[in-house]
This record gives sequence, structure tokens and C-alpha cells, in this order.
Amino acid sequence: MFHLAPFYRALRRLRDSEFAGVTTLVALALPVLLGATGLVFDINRGYQQRAINQRAADMGALAAAMAYSNTSNTAVLTPTAQDIARANGLVGATVTAALVNNFPAAGQQAVRVTVVEQVPVTLSRVLGVAGSYSVQAQALASLSASGAVPCYLALSPASDAVTVSGGGTITLPSCALAAIGTIANTGALIQGSEIISGQGSVSTTYGTLTAGKVRYAGSFTAPAWNTNVPPVQDRIQGATTLSDPWANDPTRVAAMGLIGQATSIPTLANPTTPTGGANWNFTSSNPTGQVATWRQGTSSSYVVPAGNYTVGRIDVAGGVSVTFTSGSTIRIRSGFFNSGSSVNFGNSDVYVNGGFNSGSSGVTFGNGVLWIGSGTVTFAGTNTKGTGDVTINATVSLGGGQNLTMGAGNHSFARLVIAGGGTARLGAGNFLARTGISIDGNSELSLGAGNVLIGSHTDGHAVRLAGSGRFFMGDGTYASVGHILTAGGSRLVFGRTNNHFLNGNLTISGAVLFGRGRYTINGNITNSTGGTVWPYTSSLTGITYGSTLEGTSVSGYDQAGIDVTFVLAGVMNLAGGARTILYAPTATVTGGEIGELLLSSASTAASSWDAGSNNRFAGTIHLPNSVVTMTGGNSTVASKCLSLIASKIAVSGGAATGSACAKMQSVNGSATGGTAVRLVG
Repeated sequence: MFHLAPFYRALRRLRDSEFAGVTTLVALALPVLLGATGLVFDINRGYQQRAINQRAADMGALAAAMAYSNTSNTAVLTPTAQDIARANGLVGATVTAALVNNFPAAGQQAVRVTVVEQVPVTLSRVLGVAGSYSVQAQALASLSASGAVPCYLALSPASDAVTVSGGGTITLPSCALAAIGTIANTGALIQGSEIISGQGSVSTTYGTLTAGKVRYAGSFTAPAWNTNVPPVQDRIQGATTLSDPWANDPTRVAAMGLIGQATSIPTLANPTTPTGGANWNFTSSNPTGQVATWRQGTSSSYVVPAGNYTVGRIDVAGGVSVTFTSGSTIRIRSGFFNSGSSVNFGNSDVYVNGGFNSGSSGVTFGNGVLWIGSGTVTFAGTNTKGTGDVTINATVSLGGGQNLTMGAGNHSFARLVIAGGGTARLGAGNFLARTGISIDGNSELSLGAGNVLIGSHTDGHAVRLAGSGRFFMGDGTYASVGHILTAGGSRLVFGRTNNHFLNGNLTISGAVLFGRGRYTINGNITNSTGGTVWPYTSSLTGITYGSTLEGTSVSGYDQAGIDVTFVLAGVMNLAGGARTILYAPTATVTGGEIGELLLSSASTAASSWDAGSNNRFAGTIHLPNSVVTMTGGNSTVASKCLSLIASKIAVSGGAATGSACAKMQSVNGSATGGTAVRLVG
């Protein structure tokens, strides 16, 4: 813009002169012509200067907007625009910059830069025009209208979508706290790169709000005396669109569809033991029948040659030792009962119906098949089994000081009960406990690598661990039907597999390690642990568990999982003194863990995190229908993200922290890749 008034005044004086004659007109003709030419020249100079000013204004507005986006400080606006003007040769220009609210739309902001340059009059002086005229240009650059990327997102439109009370704090220095509804701070602190209420209001009482911007559709409320709030220019009234970025994610939706899928627990059969065959009584004196021929002289030792045997019942009397030569097949129809000093079946296939009792001295089985049918089965003392498949269609109970060791092979039990310091160590191979596992205090079950399938006991539990009970699994598929319940002091280790299927609640009061993979749980996760932390070295196997998982130290934690995703029908509750470290994977594995997703559930049940400030999560916790209440907080992991999506978020104690995961950048109303700056006028 420039001004032509001086030119017009000179022409009017010439027109209004009554005394100008022909001579005067002729005399004046040449100056007028020269003046007209000068007028055109000076006007063109004004247009040229305006183009220069406009370029400087455009560049200055963009630069000032970017500087403000990085600092949220209006003091940087004019100096930044002036630097740009000088760089474009406008040394003496007047350059100003200011923040404009509710432009280009309600709730949005822009930076306006104005450049004014004085252009001196040159050839127009012949018409009496002197001095200079001003040429002005203006530009507006919009700031990101949609706000920073949120890491905490409350989807409820209610008046208590996010509440902070008591001594609770939410600290999100690198990302935004966002809610569709109202955000209310009656606690200590809410800190975020931005605080966004998409459809509601933002309020605080005595607490602190720290943010580069506060965006709200309704109102901003704070006591006049509370100066610990963003300044007026950083409060922007206007609606912001927010949505759940995981709602329609196809991988997550497909994973949710697998919750509660039918897991078939196979029945176990009894072995075939034909009728006929005499009873075998191994005694220290007066053996009868065929047994007598195997006695070693007059001793109490017997050696049974290799062969295929069908027997009614076998009894081994006190003080007697029996050895079966390897290569035998032994079928016992009416039970095996040992009171002797030792029994060794060698590398033989053994089939037993009618009950089994190893006696206090225990029994040794070599390599081969072991199949025991229904009835009372007792493994007392120390019992060993080499490689080969084992099927026991009965409850196996191990008591105080009783130990069972089996080599590689598939191991199937109707039920397994270990108590009083008993132990069972099973080699690599598939494992089945048709009606569950119960492990009492200071007792241990250790499995090698292989698939694990556990059914439910009549009490509804697939696995029960009493205080200091231990259950360690190797890598392999996992499925259980029934709840898992562990008591304080216990230890539970899941192996690595693509997808673990748990059809029931997982309630942990001891320590647990989650091997890499997805956990599809038709129930809740509750961790009320405290005091039982990793690592732990098994005296049974010599293996140390819980120093690291997937290269990450988990020492000092009681619940740990690295590269894990939990897909639940219920919710996750943390209580007591739980020290939890759970990291989501960085990438999706087909049929397994889901990249960046730590936990997802559609449950409407409330989720309570009361476990102190020792929880370290990485990934997105997705509970869109649940009210998440935190009294213990959680901590952000360096170089990893932590995002929470819930219906409502209530923090009443502890420090809740987080950072934005990449998926959160697709929240409607969120900037992608930083602040968006563009010219809008």
C-alpha cells in the first residue's frame, strides 16, 4: 500500500489557476509532461517496493510462527521478522509481528507480520510533490491449529474426563494431555506440551498448569491469585477433534476376536493291559514261580531278563532290589507296589493299570514309554525317568522331599500336585495337565521347551501357586482353561511363543516373568505383588531367571515382560507394592505381539493402579471404555514411548508420566511430524 495524495494536490493547483494564459500553458507544458512521467515512475517504484515488502512479510511470518512454535514466547515474534527483513535488504523498514487468536478459525492462532517502508519521491518533485510515501505489506502464517501429539487421551465427553487430585501429578513434558471432556486439576500439577479439552473446559484451583498451549471448547477457570497457569495469549478457545487411533486398527481388532476362543483339553485313556498273567511277588525269602528263577543266588536282588511280559500285580517287598533288563515291554494289569530298596525298569516300555506306588525308595525308569492308568498314583522318594513319552491318567502328588525327574518327551497328567518341598523336573517336550496344577510352598515344577496345555480343576483354577511355590516353563505354545492364581513369594515364568491363550483371570501376588509374545486373556490381570523380585536361581535346575529378558535388565522387578502385548477381556489392576516392567514390541509379529501396543481391552470395568511409583511401561495402554485410576503413578522409559488411552483418567497420588507413541500422531486434531506452519493471508 502506498499514498498518492501529494500528486493529486499539485494537479489541482495547476487546474485552478485563472491567470494562466496560452504562454503560461506552453511554459508549463514541458514541466507537466515531465511531472507526469515522474509520477508514473514513482508509482512504479511503489509497486516494486510493495513486492519486496510482501516477500519479506511472507518469509517473516513463516519464520516468526516457527520460532513461536518452538518457544511459545511472543517476545521472539518481532525480532525474528526484523531479522528476515534485514536479510532481504530492508534495513530501515518498520517491521512488527503479533499473535492473532481465533484465526483462521475459532480456536486457532496465526502470526501477523507487517512491513512498512518509506519510498522517497524523485521525478515527481517537478509537480511540487516532495518528501516520501509509505508502502506497506502484511502476511499471516497459521500455527498448528490442532495441537501437539497427545500421549494421554481420555475419550469421555464428561465433566470429569481427566481429574488430578490430592498429591497426584501428570507430567508429560514432550506430549499433550488430551480429553474430549473436561480436564480438572485440584491436585498438584498437570504438565504437558499442551493441555487440550476437545469439547469441554479446563480448570485448576491451587495447582499448577504448565503447557505451551491450553485449548478448550468451553471455558478456562483459575483463581485470580493463581499465577501458575499459562498466560492469556497461550489459552485458545475452540473445539478440537479427538479420536481413538487404535479403534479400527485391523491387527488389534483381529486379536480381540481371539479372546476366549475354544481350547480343547484332550481326555486321557488307560493303557491296554490284557487279562491273564501271574502276580509277581519279589520277596527277600521264599520267592515262588517264575520270580524265583530271577533271584541272584540267595540274595534279595532280582534281575528280570529282557522280554515281553503281561503281569497281574507286582509287589516288591522291603529290602529287595529289582532290575529289569533293557529292551523289555512290561504290562501290569492290577498295579505296582514297591516297598523295596530299589527298582530299575531299564530302557523299557512300561504300562500300568490298577494303581502305582513307587515307595519311599523311589523307582528308576530308563528310556521308553511310561503309561499309567487311572487309580491312586504315588511317586514317593526320588524317581527318575529317561527320555520317552509319559502319560499318567491320574493325579500325581509329590510331597515333602519327593522328587520326580523325567527326560525329553511328551508328558501328560490328569493332574499334578506338588507340596511340602517336592519337585518335578521335566525335559523338553509337550506338557499336559488335564485338570490343572497345584504347587505349594517351597515346591517347584520346571518344564523344558515345548507346548503347554493346562485344563481347569473343579475349583476353576488351571494353575495355583502357594507362597514360595515355583512354576517355570520353557519356550513353546501355551494355553490354559481356568484361572491362574499365585500367592506372595511364589514365582511363575512363561516361555516365549507367538500367542499365549489364557481363558481365565491372571491374579499374581508373587513374581512373574512373561516371555516374548502376545497374551490373549479372557479375564483380568491383577498384580498385587511386593517383595519377591527377580532374578532367581533354581536349585533344581541351576537356571537363573529374570536377570534380563530380550537383552533388557529386569532385575529388581517382580512382574516383567519385554516385547509383549496383552489383549484382555477384562482390565489390568496393580496393587500393593508391585514393581512392574512391561515393554511393548517395536514391530508386529504375524500372529503374535502387536507393535507399539502393550495392552488393549474393551472392558467397561474400572482399572486401578495403586502400586506405587515403581512401574515402568513402554507402549500404548488402550482401555477406551475403562476409568483408569492411578494412585501410584508410573515412569517413562528413556528412548521408549508410553501412551494411555482410557475413557477417563483419574490421578490422586504419585507421578504419572508418559510420552507419545507414533500411533498417537494419527489422533484427529493432532499434528503429525511437529507443528504445521503455513501462510493463510
